[in-house]
Amino acid sequence: MILFAISIFLSAFLLFQIQPLIGKFILPWFGGTPDVWTTVMLFFQILLTGGYAYAYWLIGRVKNSLQSKIHSALTAVSILLLILLGFFWKSPITPSVHLPTALSIPSFEIFKLLTVSVGLPYFILAANGPLIQAWFARIFPQRSYARLYSLSNLGSLLGLLAYPFLIEPNSTLKSQGWIWSIGFIFFGCLAIWIALQNQNAAPPTPPKPDSVSTNIPPARSTFLLWIILSGTASLLLLATTNQISQEVAVIPFLWILPLTLYLLSFILAFSDGYQRKLYLILFAVSVALYLFMLFNLNAIHVYFQILIYCALMFSACMICHGELYLLRPEAKFLTSFYLMVSIGGACGGIFASLIAPIIFNGYWEFMVAFALAAALWLSIRKNPTQIDAPALSRFMLTIFILITTILSLMDNASPFLFADRNFYGVIRVREQIPNGADEPAYVMSHGITVHGIQFINPALRDTPTTYYTPQSGAGLALLNHPKKEQGLKVGLLGVGIGTLAIYGQAKDDYRLYEINPAVIKLAEGEGNFFSFVKDSQANIAMVAGDARSSLERELAENGSQNFDVLVLDTFSSDSIPVHLVTQEAFGLYLSHLAPDGIIAAHISNRHLDLRPIFWRLAEYYNLQMVSVSYAGDAHGEYLTEWLLVTRDPALLQIPAIQERSTLFENYTTSIPLWTDDYSNLFQILR
Repeated sequence: MILFAISIFLSAFLLFQIQPLIGKFILPWFGGTPDVWTTVMLFFQILLTGGYAYAYWLIGRVKNSLQSKIHSALTAVSILLLILLGFFWKSPITPSVHLPTALSIPSFEIFKLLTVSVGLPYFILAANGPLIQAWFARIFPQRSYARLYSLSNLGSLLGLLAYPFLIEPNSTLKSQGWIWSIGFIFFGCLAIWIALQNQNAAPPTPPKPDSVSTNIPPARSTFLLWIILSGTASLLLLATTNQISQEVAVIPFLWILPLTLYLLSFILAFSDGYQRKLYLILFAVSVALYLFMLFNLNAIHVYFQILIYCALMFSACMICHGELYLLRPEAKFLTSFYLMVSIGGACGGIFASLIAPIIFNGYWEFMVAFALAAALWLSIRKNPTQIDAPALSRFMLTIFILITTILSLMDNASPFLFADRNFYGVIRVREQIPNGADEPAYVMSHGITVHGIQFINPALRDTPTTYYTPQSGAGLALLNHPKKEQGLKVGLLGVGIGTLAIYGQAKDDYRLYEINPAVIKLAEGEGNFFSFVKDSQANIAMVAGDARSSLERELAENGSQNFDVLVLDTFSSDSIPVHLVTQEAFGLYLSHLAPDGIIAAHISNRHLDLRPIFWRLAEYYNLQMVSVSYAGDAHGEYLTEWLLVTRDPALLQIPAIQERSTLFENYTTSIPLWTDDYSNLFQILR
């Protein structure tokens, strides 16, 4: 009994430990967007379904004597593959590869990368839960398997929480990969041993004539309801994650909170912790708070908004998973139950990650999930004693189709002048009068973050606004560089609406790096909203794709760009691409920087303090650094903070720069230098 418990706990722990680990590993390669996480989760949900389907086939279609041999062989192959990859990669699960600079379909590249790196081990881990519980029910027919399922979810929860609080702060990615691989090898050996024990176990004792067990399989409507309930919970998880990490607060790894609550609902539901009346009341209260929040968004603190979203998701998931527990079958149909649950989870993930971005211009999948949860709540409240599976299935499918259609039509009547949703988020353009100004302007935003404002009045079209005014760090660097009249070479990492391009003069060369194709189109003039790039006197070159990958390719092919000013403007959207602020990245920037060049880094950020990270980088490379803060005004100018970093101290002593600079005298930090192998965003949370 104890070995079954250890195996199922360890497999669940490793299953959810790998998700944040590999998510962090590949996150920088795809722009640092939260959609990387939802794509990673979709991959694992699909692979989980594959593992459950394999367990269903193995238990239901293969003789017991062959089950153990097949599973032992597959597990052994997985162990050998990890050992082999360990000789070629930094660790057996962290490949040493470089992606193309521009990715037309990032989701496909993520799927391909994950399949190669962790596909087979994850498949084995996914299959372990239903296999172990089925074998346990065979060897111990008088005992319930539900406790093992609850233990599995406890292992999942601890694996997930251990990563940000224990694993990530104390080890490098390389070490994490090796530790996880060693843990999997130990698990694999244990799984093979249990499989062999199952092969040698005696056949289960047939049930007595008066036994409550039946051999009647669940009805098709029950199978469908299993899919709908698990799919609703999965959609709620991903929709809530998107909603709070894109539209409320793009706080790094905020997606762990909804996933933790999702797993907790599984644990409670499958530990006899589901009290229908209690959670129906909790859901009703959460809905009331949610509706109140919708009409008072500006008056409610962002953290209370997150709390309300999570309370709504948790109560709805408790109802979905609680009803799943009440509808669970007897042990004979266990693998069918898990397969349907995993199919439902995959369907929710596919809708949130692949379908919703195509049919919606905003994160409307949350409203779809909310409508499904409300439909379930109404149905159960109406008939609390038992569920009419066929009627409930038809009702929820009708609600799903109706709400999805209505929201798709609503997008066509959007109040925004432009709205586009892609892998990198939702880009919107609206017309408004900035606070304190008298003139209307076009505003581009990415989620809740404004990325640029340009006045509509022709007399004000060339006025730099928001974070890029002449008093900002970038403005000071561009306007006061000694080579200003001789032709500057300028690199911009992160384009926004291209505001800084307006500083360009006839002899200047500006090279703009941007990963989001929607941003490039708007900056280049699509829709005639923004014209900073088009109106610039400089020679403009737009480079699509990840900035670091582009710079690495350019250095290898053509040598240094010799930028006089290199602007790093990729850190203000709260979800920062960590790979652009590591020791290796900064070494690349310096290779592209002229000897008397200057780096201007925009670090205005509501949730992260990037000063200690840049201070460590400046210290490591023996650079001079000052801070430039500007309070802005009421005419489209925002509170900003920039860092100016250079090899040449004379650049920071230019009067216009010096009078607005703050030195880092007596500044120190305990935060270690970030590298490609080690970083920890929780260290710099404000």
